[in-house]
This record gives sequence, C-alpha cells and structure tokens, in this order.
Amino acid sequence: MYKHILIPLENSVTDSAILDHIRSLSKLTGARLLLLHVADGWVARNFNRLKLAESEEMKTDRAYLDKIAGQLRSDGFLVETMLALGDPPAEIIKVAEAENCDLIAMAGHGHRFFGDLFHGSTITQVRHDTTIPLLVVRGPKK
Repeated sequence: MYKHILIPLENSVTDSAILDHIRSLSKLTGARLLLLHVADGWVARNFNRLKLAESEEMKTDRAYLDKIAGQLRSDGFLVETMLALGDPPAEIIKVAEAENCDLIAMAGHGHRFFGDLFHGSTITQVRHDTTIPLLVVRGPKK
C-alpha cells in the first residue's frame, strides 16, 4: 500500500493530529516517513539567491524536525527529515515527487471560507497541483 509517506509539519500544535494518525498508518503499512518543514521567512526565501546565513527560524525548525524524528525513531519508525525553503505548497509537491512519496499526509486548521481567502490554504494548493494521494486530518480547533 504506502511505502513512503511525506508529512509536512508546521512546528505547531496542529502537527500532533497528523503524527498521531500517521503512527497507526505506518505501523500497518511499514512505510518510511519523511518529515518536512518548509521555512518561508524572508531569509529562507532568499537564502540561496543571496548566499545568506541560516536564520534563527531555520535553526529552530531544523531542531524541531530532529526532535520529532527522534521520538518516532525511538518508537521503531524509519524516519528522515528535510528542511525546505520557500513557498510551502510548491516545496511540498516538489519534495514529494523528488523523493517518490506515495502519500502526502497533512493536518488542516479547519479554516472556513473567509479564513482561506485571507490566509490561503496550503492544503488547497497542494491538492490542486499534485497527483499524489493526499490524506488530510483535521487539527485541533484554535
């Protein structure tokens, strides 16, 4: 069924919803997990072009990925991490395709129509622009 699952994380409480769900799915399928965070601050978006030093945001995001990966590894999961830079929807799709992931598993905020209009929706953009199956789990209410 699923062999390689991409899990985009935000470094927020919403992450726990998808991580709880994906633990069971990965146990059933034996899938490898790829934890991804897309840093999208000014430094991250201009990092390569301007040859900038890694920002505190990027260092914090990398530490967060390592922490979550360590927890999953201690429970017996096969886990890799990746910190991408730039536009989250585009980077999620790019990484999923490059790494041959067969499922993208994300947690949603549960915005309503106006929330999506004002904040955008990474999930909406990903689902429109990928052919890879997408699993969306609703995160905790804010």
